[in-house]
Amino acid sequence: MNSNQSDSAAARIDSDDSNGSDGSDDSDDGESDEVRVWLVERTYGDDELNLIILVYATEDGRRYHRRERALTSFTGPARETKAGLLVSSDALGSVDDSTTRERYADEASRMAAQHDPTDSV
Repeated sequence: MNSNQSDSAAARIDSDDSNGSDGSDDSDDGESDEVRVWLVERTYGDDELNLIILVYATEDGRRYHRRERALTSFTGPARETKAGLLVSSDALGSVDDSTTRERYADEASRMAAQHDPTDSV
């Protein structure tokens, strides 16, 4: 996988499932650069204790968004893990491995079919 920016920077740029807007419309053409991604992978970090890695991907499996969370941040409703997110296209990396791309596409499509983006999973 190649990321357009560091994973930690990508993890900070997210909008959860809200429209991600601060109420202003800075877009000249009215089009959003936000992309819907779906949870495809949840793993523990290998190098660091108490770190959960969440990977979201587009339904075609070609782009991904990674988040890292401390295990302790999973308590309470404010830190729910949503089935789908809208993220800036700048916060997406590309998936170059065909096996991973196919796995992400299968899982993202399954999540999209079974869940609303705002569902907690």
